[in-house]
Amino acid sequence: MKKCVIIIVIIALLAAAAVGVVGFILFKNYNTQKTREKYDSVASSYTNTEAPEATESTEAAATESGGKNQETTAPAKKAQKNPVSFTELKKRNPDIYAWIKVPETNVDYPVLQSPNNDNFYIDHDLDRNYAFAGSIYSQMCNKLDFQDRVTLLYGHNMLDGSMFATLHRYSDSGFFDKNKTFTVYTPSKKLEYTVVSALEFDDRHIMNSYKFDDDKAYERFIDEIMKPHSVNYNVRSGENVTVNDKLLVLSTCLDYGDGRYLVVGKLTKQTELQ
Repeated sequence: MKKCVIIIVIIALLAAAAVGVVGFILFKNYNTQKTREKYDSVASSYTNTEAPEATESTEAAATESGGKNQETTAPAKKAQKNPVSFTELKKRNPDIYAWIKVPETNVDYPVLQSPNNDNFYIDHDLDRNYAFAGSIYSQMCNKLDFQDRVTLLYGHNMLDGSMFATLHRYSDSGFFDKNKTFTVYTPSKKLEYTVVSALEFDDRHIMNSYKFDDDKAYERFIDEIMKPHSVNYNVRSGENVTVNDKLLVLSTCLDYGDGRYLVVGKLTKQTELQ
C-alpha cells in the first residue's frame, strides 16, 4: 500500500512538471508573438524608411515681358527629413536613441540603452515590459552618437526570426556579396555602414576585452574581424579598415554552442537630418 502511494505521488509530480513545462512553452510562445506584433506595429507607425528622404525646393523662373532678361533662382536643397519619428518614440520611452534597418533581413527596430542597467533590455521590450525577445540594445560603455571607435549592439537569435536572428543570412556568401550596406538613424543623422565582415566569434565581452582607445589594441581587433580564425566567416574583398574608421558590431547568439555571431559594419557616410 505504501509503495502504491509513493508511485502515485511520483506520477502526480511528473504530471505537474509536464503541465508546468507545457504552460511555460505556451506562455513563452505567446509572449514572443505579442512582442513581435508590437515591434511590427512600431515600425509601421513611427518610421517611413522606404520613402525618399531628400527633397528639393525649386522656385519658378520669373520672366518679364518685353524681351527683358530672365532671372532664375537655382534649386535650393533642403535638409533631409528624418524618416523616424524620434520625438514620439522618446515620449514612449526616452531610452530609445536610434533605429537600425538591415536590408533583406527582419532587422527594422528601435535601439535602446538603459542609463542604469546594462542588460535591462536583454529581456524587456521598448515599453519596459518583460519580454523573452528583449530589444536591440547597447550598453553604457558606448555613447549614443555612434562616434566610438567600436559600438556594439546586442539582439537575440530568436527562433521566429525576429530581433537579430536573420543576421545569420550573412553566413551565406551569396547573401553577403549582394547585401553590402545597412543604415542607422539617430535624431540628427543618417549613418550608412558597409558590411566588412560577418563571422563566428568567441564569447568574450568585446567592449571589456579590448582597450579601443589604444591604436595597437584596435588594430588587433581589426585583424580578428578582417582575418578571422573561425571556420564560418565572410570578409568583404577590397574593403580596408584602419584605426581611423568607426565600426558598428551587431552581435547575436550562434545557432549552436557558445560564442557569438557578428556582423561588422564600417561607417562610410553621415548625413544630417532635420
